[in-house]
Amino acid sequence: MSLRQSLCVSMFVAASPALAADDFIDGVYLQSEELCAQAKKDTLQTLIDAGNIVLSAHGLQGVEYNCEFVQISKATISPSWAVTAICQEPGYVFPDVLSVTRMSATQLDLVSVRPVDDESEASGNSGSYYLCEGIALP
Repeated sequence: MSLRQSLCVSMFVAASPALAADDFIDGVYLQSEELCAQAKKDTLQTLIDAGNIVLSAHGLQGVEYNCEFVQISKATISPSWAVTAICQEPGYVFPDVLSVTRMSATQLDLVSVRPVDDESEASGNSGSYYLCEGIALP
C-alpha cells in the first residue's frame, strides 16, 4: 500500500465515530430499577407509551421525543463519553451535547448542556439510568 493510500485509510479510521463508540454502552436503560422490573412484567413499549424515556446506544427514545446520538467520543481517563445528539419533539429539532458516565456496572449518569426551561420539566436529558437485563428495544 502506498503512503498516500495509507494516509487516506488512517484519516478515514480516525474520523469514524462508530470506531470511537466500540466500547460504548450496551443494552436498554430506564430511569429506575423499578421501571426495569415493570418493563419485564409488562412491555417496554407500555412504559414508553406512558411517557418514560429509554436510553440505548442509539440515543434517548420516548413517545413523542427522541435524541439520536450522532457522535460519540470516549474519555481517556474516566469511564465517560461525550455525545453529540440531534433531538426532536413535535415541531421542534435541536442539538444537545451530553456526558455519559458509567457509575457502576448497571448505572449510567447523563448530564446535558441544554438548560431546563421551566421547573415542571424534570431534568431535560440529564439523570441516572439503570440497565434493564433481558429487555430489548421494541
